Amino acid sequence: MQRSPLALPFPDLGSIAGVRIGTASVAYKAWTRDCVTLVELAPGTVVAGVTTQSKCASPEVELCRAKLAGGQARGLIVNAGNSNAFTGLSGRQAAEAQAARVAERLGCDVGQVFSASTGVIGVPLPVDLALAGVDAAHARLGQADFLAATNAIGTTDTFPKAATASAMVGGARVTITGIVKGSGMIAPDMATMLGFIFSDAAITPALWQQMLAAATATSFNAITVDSDTSTSDTVLAFATGAAGNAPLASMDDAGADALAAALADVCRQLAILVVRDGEGASKLIEVTVSGAVDDASARRVAMSIANSPLVKTAIAGGDANWGRVVMAVGKAGEPAERDLLAIRFGDTLVAQAGAVVPGYDEAPVAAHLQGQEVRIAVDLGLGHGRARVWTCDLTHGYISINADYRS
Repeated sequence: MQRSPLALPFPDLGSIAGVRIGTASVAYKAWTRDCVTLVELAPGTVVAGVTTQSKCASPEVELCRAKLAGGQARGLIVNAGNSNAFTGLSGRQAAEAQAARVAERLGCDVGQVFSASTGVIGVPLPVDLALAGVDAAHARLGQADFLAATNAIGTTDTFPKAATASAMVGGARVTITGIVKGSGMIAPDMATMLGFIFSDAAITPALWQQMLAAATATSFNAITVDSDTSTSDTVLAFATGAAGNAPLASMDDAGADALAAALADVCRQLAILVVRDGEGASKLIEVTVSGAVDDASARRVAMSIANSPLVKTAIAGGDANWGRVVMAVGKAGEPAERDLLAIRFGDTLVAQAGAVVPGYDEAPVAAHLQGQEVRIAVDLGLGHGRARVWTCDLTHGYISINADYRS
């Protein structure tokens, strides 16, 4: 598959103490590359997570939800090429059997093993391949790095996606590194996306969950490629405690704000990378809405713009059709006053007070739309609510990829 023109280089990532990775190939699809990822986590590792809000979630998602309450993790197993979603009892049994094999190999409780699968919906996970994948990846623990893992969890991704950040927490430097897969079927809540974040921070499960939920709201839940929410979306964050900082239990603890900011930064970077790899994408689009009655209203208006096929195709064609933005604002179902509305493309004000601005010159807007990164800003003029979301344009490439997805 052709690499996205919006791809960024893979960052220089080190390792995270307490994390060992192994990958393997079992050919869930006609791939020669690795498609199973096993991560061993040191004893005492805490976990937080957010999952899809789909009512047709996969067995792996359901198992993750149940296990998150325990707050502890020793293992992660990820399958690419088979989502195991909408597969009935056999799918549930396969997911449970694979997690049990991981627990056996790692010598831990199965309640501390987390699972994720991504790929075609409706095809049961082959138990024999799933178990063989665990064994093969376990035999290679410690031989794979984050790049290998990122490649192994992908499906229609055209480039590997990762991000890292660090923070000083109580005199100790703490590192956060995340990997993500996702290219299509991306729209929160949760945006088919899988994300795995690893840190050496010492922190309680409750505070780690609080930080991840806050970071998700402005990152993974602020992106859309095609307005479709997956059955398998999962983001899991693991903290091994190996950094040596005094364990954080409250946002009032020294360094907690720095760690939360670093986590939010990693999540935002990962989320935007997913949009940069949107199926068929040629442009990254940032939509900012201000002046809404509240933040929630601003987000819904921003998503209405970002999900509009008419807006996305206009951007793909470099057409400065701001009328399509007006349309998307009007259909959002949120408070809006036509004669208070203002719209910008890039740095250029194109419309305000219910009409095009006097002396409007489309040339700078057209020039802005020729770039790979496009900014659309809308001010509703009603209040102080703000939101920012990211999407991509809609091209013929998206149709080609999804028309042939199962072949």
